[in-house]
Amino acid sequence: MAFDRSNHLRLPTAIKIVVAGGFGAGKTTMVGAVSEIRPLRTEEILTDRGVGVDDISGVAAKGTTTVAMDFGRITLGQDYVLYLFGTPGQERFWFVWDELAKGSLGAVVLADTRRLADCFHSIDYFERRGTPFVVAVNAFEGAPTYDLDEVRLALQLKPSVPIVMCDARKRNSTRDVLVTLVQHSAESRMMPLPAQ
Repeated sequence: MAFDRSNHLRLPTAIKIVVAGGFGAGKTTMVGAVSEIRPLRTEEILTDRGVGVDDISGVAAKGTTTVAMDFGRITLGQDYVLYLFGTPGQERFWFVWDELAKGSLGAVVLADTRRLADCFHSIDYFERRGTPFVVAVNAFEGAPTYDLDEVRLALQLKPSVPIVMCDARKRNSTRDVLVTLVQHSAESRMMPLPAQ
């Protein structure tokens, strides 16, 4: 926690978190579900310009896409404020990721079992950068369900990477994923854990 000398208030520590994953995995939904402020969204309607460029198999009913980022905020306890940055999922917008990931404490990789292979780019990206991350398997209605050990094996995750189930539409479920990430990141970086 930071100390403001001008009026002797203890200010919460700001923590930057990235929410990544494939197109249609639920990143915008997750940021919106947990944010205590009205989330910033840069969603645009999918048009015919994406035909042949964007792979929408498995999420054909999706009508919009994030073109820059999503942004939200959540306070954990009295000491920490998490600033959430949701990445665009389509390959043509991946150039934005470096700016969004700069200075982040860690990342959530949202996994959709209908399109599990879409996670590989996110996992590779954060592994190459040495950024601590967790994988959150988003529970879509009607999607195939797998044991978390099966998902870990399919994604070739190291044993040290936490993997959890979540429902990106629900605030408590999303908050629990973020707490898992903050704890994992603190342990990875040998930092003190935040009080909850």
